[in-house]
Amino acid sequence: MVFAMGMLIAGSSIMLTGCTKEGPQGLAGKDGTNGTNGTNGTNGADGADGTAGCITCHNPESVELIATQFEFSKHSYGEAAFEESGNTGCTPCHASEAFKYVVANNIPSTFTLNATSGKYVNNYSTSVTAAYGEITCSTCHSSLHTTYTEADVPALTTIAPVAMTMWGGAKTIDLPADGHIGNLCVKCHQPRPFTASAADGNVLDYAGLAADPSATFYDPASTTNKLKPGYRTHTHYGTVGAIYAGMGGIEFAGALAYGNSVHTSVAACQDCHMATMNGRAGGHTFYVIGNFNGCNKDGCHTGLTATSDPSHWATPRDAVKASLDALAAKLNIGGIDIMNRNPDPEANLWAANTTNKYDGYLNIYDPINNPDGFANNPGGTFQNPNPSSSWSQAQKDINTTLTKITLTNGQMGSIINFQLCLREYSLGIHNNKYTQALLTNSLAVLSAL
Repeated sequence: MVFAMGMLIAGSSIMLTGCTKEGPQGLAGKDGTNGTNGTNGTNGADGADGTAGCITCHNPESVELIATQFEFSKHSYGEAAFEESGNTGCTPCHASEAFKYVVANNIPSTFTLNATSGKYVNNYSTSVTAAYGEITCSTCHSSLHTTYTEADVPALTTIAPVAMTMWGGAKTIDLPADGHIGNLCVKCHQPRPFTASAADGNVLDYAGLAADPSATFYDPASTTNKLKPGYRTHTHYGTVGAIYAGMGGIEFAGALAYGNSVHTSVAACQDCHMATMNGRAGGHTFYVIGNFNGCNKDGCHTGLTATSDPSHWATPRDAVKASLDALAAKLNIGGIDIMNRNPDPEANLWAANTTNKYDGYLNIYDPINNPDGFANNPGGTFQNPNPSSSWSQAQKDINTTLTKITLTNGQMGSIINFQLCLREYSLGIHNNKYTQALLTNSLAVLSAL
């Protein structure tokens, strides 16, 4: 039986082979008539015009040059995008797909109460499926390769007014110059909110800080504190949008009115940060230091340099630095600075902006995040009211020997204003009037406490 089956299979194989054998090839048929020529492409996608259309932008003087400039931009470095990938709360400003998601879905900056937990949640976050992506051309330019013409370039991802996440959407920034294009930058370059983490998680009542500066904000013996201050209790880093727009600070009543410099109404971020290149500054580097081409554009200034016109550069910057120094000196309890010092210019981007090289963090002990705190702060360091379970017992023992920190509303509001004005980086050039009002009135409040 096995033998018969084998014969059957073999026979089948022979039959199949025989079926696939081809016969001799027949004579060739007559050639068909020629088809008509195809039309040239009109949108750069096909045909002869397609190649010509690509070259309009993809040439050494346009896209290739921009790409070279972009390599100098901190938007291009990518570390932040990789570090924050997957973080739905941080990536709206650190990752391309997340940024496009919050814009496309008009995600609000409000805080909403979670009825189950009894805590407020900041709604400004992205989807878990979009929390990734390095910043690229398409992050800001929303219509690239739509028509494959130069018309695609001017379309920006957003120029809509920006509801401030720091204020839970209660304040909105809208920069009018150049068709509101600066709003694209401010969408990310704005402060992060302080939240009542020890209470309901809602955004802090900033107006309340300004209205009652002598009231207690934090007392280590209290059970009703809004938050426990730590080394990283801060506004984050993108404070320039708030300062430039002249809003968002803790506006204590004082001698100086909260007005705005002319920059707020007549200049867009791009006017100076994307000016004609000078060295490594300008264009798509977004770097501006040492490049005054934007300042001298359209007759705003004439021949302005770092030394040619002290009244518009050196003098106001020196005055803001002096105000920062004076406010930091007042933010002191028992000889201990509240603000943290850090002389390392790589770790502290603002080291040159104050005499004592403050970085905007708080001078509170943290062996993990601030191991150099003791060395950098000669007056001492405050006890951390919220030690981590990851600390060693020796670190916890050190913490208990340190002075406990207490804060009034005036001190907390002044801390916020110091951080805003230090980290906008320009020493008041973005908006000198608003910067000096925040610092001067904060100093007066602390002097009166």
